[in-house]
Amino acid sequence: MSSASQQTPSVKPTTLFDHLLELRTRLLRAVLGIIVVFCSLAYFAQDIYQYLAQPLLATMPDGAQMIATDVASPFFAPFKLTIVLSVFIAMPYILYQIWSFVAPGLYRNEKKLVAPLMLGSTLLFYSGIAFAYFVVFPVVFAFFASVAPEGVVIATDISSYLDFVLKLFFAFGAAFEIPIAIVLMCWTGITTPDSLRQKRPYVAVGAFVLGMLLTPPDIISQSMLAIPMLLLFEVGVIIASLNHKDDDEEEPEEEVNP
Repeated sequence: MSSASQQTPSVKPTTLFDHLLELRTRLLRAVLGIIVVFCSLAYFAQDIYQYLAQPLLATMPDGAQMIATDVASPFFAPFKLTIVLSVFIAMPYILYQIWSFVAPGLYRNEKKLVAPLMLGSTLLFYSGIAFAYFVVFPVVFAFFASVAPEGVVIATDISSYLDFVLKLFFAFGAAFEIPIAIVLMCWTGITTPDSLRQKRPYVAVGAFVLGMLLTPPDIISQSMLAIPMLLLFEVGVIIASLNHKDDDEEEPEEEVNP
């Protein structure tokens, strides 16, 4: 009787309402992290925009300058840039909140793969942005300045410039996520590393087509996006192949165990 009475307390089952509360808490923490970063950067908004404009200003002819065609642009353009930058900087914390929410429902082997993928996706996205700013922008803006018709004064609007730059940031940041996408597709069984190797010619054509669509119409800037995409494709295939081999080695052991 004593052993029967000393039972372990039962674990309260988690309901959908509990998951929604947890999700709300994680989202609020992510938003709070963005607000904290934004408040830290708001004072330097003008300096941040000036730094972002350096690749364009360095290639503009002497006497040319950027303009603001809208009355509120001098305020809203740096403000918008600061918000986007705050999201970029807070991305590791945002991903940590996402990881904390989904981790309890993952198996051990899934946790071993998802955590490095989230860290790798963040680093690759930052690398894509840095590559666009330090390598692509000087070449692209120099091309634009060189093809301007004679007698045309280059005076770029600050809001238009910000929109253009953010589009390229997202384009290169997303393009640098190719290894992560390949690993996920192979992990979920959508494709295999061998199948991807057979599609290399199509991938090469697709990379240059995307380079043509996302960059100015010159072979240099197209290649500056297409070549990194091809290299990242090969890196993703190699990583997926290593993970695929590990899964194949573990399968026989799981079948033997009762």
